[in-house]
Amino acid sequence: MKIKAFLPAAVIAVAIIGLLVIFLPKMQFGSKEGALISGARALDKEGRTEEAIKELEKVIAGYPDSKKAGDALISLGALYEKQGKLSEARDAYRKAYEAYPDPGIVNTAKPKAEELSMKILFSPIVDSDSKEYTVQAGDTLVKIAKVFGTTVDLIKKSNNLTGDNIRQGQRLKVVTARFSVVIDKSQNMLLLKQNDNVMKAYKVATGLNNCTPVGTFKITTKLIDPVWYKTGAAVPPGSPENILGTRWMGLSREGYGIHGTTDPSSLGKQATAGCVRMLNSDVEELYGILPEGTEVTIVD
Repeated sequence: MKIKAFLPAAVIAVAIIGLLVIFLPKMQFGSKEGALISGARALDKEGRTEEAIKELEKVIAGYPDSKKAGDALISLGALYEKQGKLSEARDAYRKAYEAYPDPGIVNTAKPKAEELSMKILFSPIVDSDSKEYTVQAGDTLVKIAKVFGTTVDLIKKSNNLTGDNIRQGQRLKVVTARFSVVIDKSQNMLLLKQNDNVMKAYKVATGLNNCTPVGTFKITTKLIDPVWYKTGAAVPPGSPENILGTRWMGLSREGYGIHGTTDPSSLGKQATAGCVRMLNSDVEELYGILPEGTEVTIVD
C-alpha cells in the first residue's frame, strides 16, 4: 500500500520539476527579445549608443512576429532622436505602429512620428519628401514654389529665411511631397496628410446640424486677414465680429472654406454655418503648408 501511494507522488514530483525546468528561466528572465531590449537600454545608459542600436536591430530582424519588435522600434526611434537623426527616428516610430497595431505601441509611436514629421518639415533637413535645389539666375521664391507645387511660406520656414531675397547658387530645401486634407465631421478633426502619412491632427468646428458638405474638393483661394461680408456689409480683419479669423482657404464648393475663428470655445463641435473653423494659430500653420489646388476630402 505504501509503494502504491508513493509511486503517483513521485510521478507528480518529477512532472513538476520538469515544468519548472522548462518555464522557470522564462519566469525569471523573460523572453530573449525582452532581454536584448533591456541590454540595449543598459548599453545606452553607459554611453554605448551604437552598440545599443545594434542590439535593437537584432530584435527587429530576429523576432518580426513578436510585439517586442514593436517595442524595439520605439526604443530605436528614441535613440535616433537622441542622436539628432530625426528622419531615421520618424521612420522607426512609423514602422512600429504600422507593423504592430497594438494600442500601447500605436499610442506611443504615432504621436512621436507625427511630431517629428512636422519638425522635419519646418527644418532644413532633406528627406525622401524633399530635395535640395540650387537657385538659378532669374529665380524667385514664387517661381520656385510654383515649379515644385509648394508655398513660399514653406520654403522660407524650412530654410530659416526671414525675407524674400535669394541669390544665384544658393541651396534651398524644397518640399516635393503631395499634401492633402481629410476632415472627419463625426470627430470634428482635420487630418493633414503628406503623401499617405498623417502628419498632424487638428481640432476643428464643422457645420451646425451636420450642414458641412461631404465630398472631395480643392483649395481654390487663399487669403490673409480676410474681410467677412455679413448681410452685405464688410466686416474688416481684426474686428471681434469677423468670424473668419486670420486666414481663409476657399474650397471648390462655393461659399465654403477653412478659416480661423474669434470663438475658440466652439472647436470640437458642430457650430458653423457650414465652413470648417480652426484656431488662428492652427489655420496659419496649415495655410503656410498647403498650396492652391490641395485636395480636401470631407467625410461624415
